[in-house]
Amino acid sequence: MDRPNILFIVTDDQGCWALGCAGNDEIRTPNLDRLAAAGTRFESFFCTCPVSSPARSSILTGRIPSQHGVHDYIKRGDWPRGGGEDPSIEYLRGLSATTDHLAADGYTCGLSGKWHMGAPATPQKSFSYWRPFAGGRYFDAPMMIDGEPVVQPGYRPDRITDYALEFLRDARPADAPFYLAVNYVAPHSPWTRENHPEETFDSYYHDCAFDSLPDLPMHPWQAAFPEFYTEEGRRIDRSGYYAAVTEMDRNVGRLLDELERQGLRENTLVFFLGDNGMNLGQHGICGKGNGTFPLNLYDTSVKVPAIVSLPGAVPEGVVCEELLSQYDIRPTLLEIAGIGDPETDALPGTSFASLLSGADDAPREDVVVFDEYGPTRMIRTREWKYIRRYPLGPNELYDLANDPDEAVNLVDEPEQAGRIAGLRARMERWFDEYADPEVDGLREAVTGYGQMGLAGLRGDGSEAFDRLSGMHSAGLDEGRWDND
Repeated sequence: MDRPNILFIVTDDQGCWALGCAGNDEIRTPNLDRLAAAGTRFESFFCTCPVSSPARSSILTGRIPSQHGVHDYIKRGDWPRGGGEDPSIEYLRGLSATTDHLAADGYTCGLSGKWHMGAPATPQKSFSYWRPFAGGRYFDAPMMIDGEPVVQPGYRPDRITDYALEFLRDARPADAPFYLAVNYVAPHSPWTRENHPEETFDSYYHDCAFDSLPDLPMHPWQAAFPEFYTEEGRRIDRSGYYAAVTEMDRNVGRLLDELERQGLRENTLVFFLGDNGMNLGQHGICGKGNGTFPLNLYDTSVKVPAIVSLPGAVPEGVVCEELLSQYDIRPTLLEIAGIGDPETDALPGTSFASLLSGADDAPREDVVVFDEYGPTRMIRTREWKYIRRYPLGPNELYDLANDPDEAVNLVDEPEQAGRIAGLRARMERWFDEYADPEVDGLREAVTGYGQMGLAGLRGDGSEAFDRLSGMHSAGLDEGRWDND
């Protein structure tokens, strides 16, 4: 595989089920469907943590949260709020990223869209083109240009794409390969009608039956989005979510069209990925890993959509069942670019470049993936999933071969004691090998309500994570995701 350009697209809170090409015939994703037809779609791709900032930090650095120290969505130090109350915090300071190695080897690196890893005013990780956007509003969204916050008029997915197109057209040398990160803040909430184009919301989804989503009783641990548990609120949330996916898909089409217009498509690896999963009724939950408290690691929260395409190199129209994780991305991209990584032995990921070249036809044996959300950890094989919440539980064990919906928790069944002991031992050995004791999530009070500063021994001794307030513990705090 020659040294390709890389267009790396990340979406926000897109469930692996929220794709037409994944079998959902109610959601309109024609451009992602054509990307999948021209490449390989992955059925079992997992995030490292089912919430935005930790997952995105892992995608970029190849480290698990217990190595990079971002364990929850960044709530403090990510965007200026005025009054000097929110100083910038560079959460990934001192940690190398895939883009550092690419830039050192001649790639021009650009970013447009969500950053959410702290200190957005200053370009980080060797990005020479830097257009970070904040979360929150879909129209007239805040962003940074040359270190100053500005408000961009218009619909946020359109504006993120506009800047990505500016990079492709005007902000890169023509004689160097590029890495362009396009980080959408869709389909993250808010989902109400005024946040999305009326034509898409009403024409496609207002009267949608949403048979693609289950209507189950509210999960007993549900922690937010009270409106979802009324008939009208559920319809609005789902309509807005599907509309946001379709609008994001339209913008992916703009990017693909520009690559083709410039004659770049044949030499550009397009990597499309979700940052974390999402539930819109699955398990009776609205939300992702912090959609409940205790935090959850259901497959619908930790599986993400993933598509990779490079004409003439990546097999077309293929659906791959291999278990892969976001921590596998760094070694894969660097191998494809022909760049060595001096930190390989310290990182948990394994390159799957052979899958992308079509050279690896046989399923890899004994493959597992690991996940974490603070002191909640998971080991998952093809057939079994074990979740342990340190130190007191509750814990979970699922027989995925016979119970793919994770409906029956077998953790208290006496006949499963040996299996649990084996899975737990393997999981703990793995985390012992890769977790950094200075920022190990096992020691952090992660609640799902946001990270307030550097974790562990890298912090300043203040409280690093937002604790449960009376409103939180009562459940259904609608404002919980405003800044995720």
